[in-house]
Amino acid sequence: MMGGEESATRTGWHEVAAGKNRDGAVVDLMAQVRRLRPVIHCITNYVTANDVANMVLAAGASPIMADGIREVEDIEQISQGLVLNLGTLKETAIDSMLLAGKTAAALGHPVVLDPVGVGASTFRRETALRILAEVPCAVIRGNASEIRALALGTAHSRGVDADGREALTEDNRQDTMVLMQELSRRIGAVIVMTGETDVVADGNRICLVKNGHPMMGQITGSGCMLDGIVAAFLAAGNMRQEAESAGERMAGGENEEACNTAQSCFRYVAYAVAAYGLCGELAYAKTAASGQGTGSFRVHLIDAMSLLTDEMIKRGMNIEV
Repeated sequence: MMGGEESATRTGWHEVAAGKNRDGAVVDLMAQVRRLRPVIHCITNYVTANDVANMVLAAGASPIMADGIREVEDIEQISQGLVLNLGTLKETAIDSMLLAGKTAAALGHPVVLDPVGVGASTFRRETALRILAEVPCAVIRGNASEIRALALGTAHSRGVDADGREALTEDNRQDTMVLMQELSRRIGAVIVMTGETDVVADGNRICLVKNGHPMMGQITGSGCMLDGIVAAFLAAGNMRQEAESAGERMAGGENEEACNTAQSCFRYVAYAVAAYGLCGELAYAKTAASGQGTGSFRVHLIDAMSLLTDEMIKRGMNIEV
């Protein structure tokens, strides 16, 4: 997640990725999150749970951190999105993740899976593959090593961190895009590979998101916080679509956007990734201006999300389609 040069194909991004409603207006997802306040059910790791909850709150959504097997089904009934994060994976969490995921899928809620450290142990890999086999995930979000481990079965691993040998480069860019799109087609999810440049791909579309700053990689939980933001944006987008679709049905018509869920999912995810990266840029500017370090950066990152608007996102997004 690192800001870069102006993209030559940035023009026209709203038509391709942010999406338009039937009246031709660009969908304001940030405003939708704050208006609809989706409940985001997070089964995440204990290292970053507090940061994830605060980031989701800053975006305007409502987090609930619940992983007990006896309540996850009930919690998912009152939620609109689900995050499954393998960061501090333990045996007792697996059944909870599966039950929550199946309940979310049955209710039509988006599921975001973060396969943290999937290449680091057999246990993590087997768990990730089991979730993917049993739960229809809307989004898989991971670093380069994690995405490659899922796609290829093997990868270099430095625990939960990406290995520098697998980072996106000009030399491997085309192969990486092909790999991500093949993985998306195989599991039916939008794939997000985060790094110096973030890549968002589904089976038909791909884009590079060049928002962000390297300091995002110097704090724990930057990826976990993004999981919550992606889930919140997806949930708000789905809630808006459902409302529009219901209105169209009452009027005897049909809402084309609400029926095109795969395209909408890609748009919303890319928009969320750009928005979060922009917060990283804003947080670094404030941190550097005051001569502060990574602890302050974490606070400024959450602050930036709480103050972010759709106008700021559209003005600051740096995406190559």
